[in-house]
Amino acid sequence: MSVPQDQDLKNKLDEEQFRVTQHKGTEAPFSGRFYQHKEAGTYTCVCCAEPLFPSQAKYDSGSGWPSFWQPVSESAVAVETDHSHGMVRTEVLCGRCGAHLGHVFEDGPQPTGLRYCINSASLDFVAAEGEGE
Repeated sequence: MSVPQDQDLKNKLDEEQFRVTQHKGTEAPFSGRFYQHKEAGTYTCVCCAEPLFPSQAKYDSGSGWPSFWQPVSESAVAVETDHSHGMVRTEVLCGRCGAHLGHVFEDGPQPTGLRYCINSASLDFVAAEGEGE
């Protein structure tokens, strides 16, 4: 599967998904479709379908966004320093296509101590075998 190009993404994604993934946007807290989602499966990149986070690593951080304590693999996500909005944060990107996913913080649960705070608009979901969405 090739990495989607800008026009392909404009045709594939809705306005919010495009704004979040391609322009480093943030959805309103407590508004995303995966915020309270509890089904077993894998959260994938809405742009390129790369597996990103297992449902077993999802937890309720109270932040208003889906939160995970680890990705499916080290290469699933990339990180870079984000200096926007007068803060220094660590941005999380899809390791395959570079789509903006959210940010990671060092206030999560053990065993990693990390909180990947991810926009629902940047995610899709594949239910575990035998599960329905």
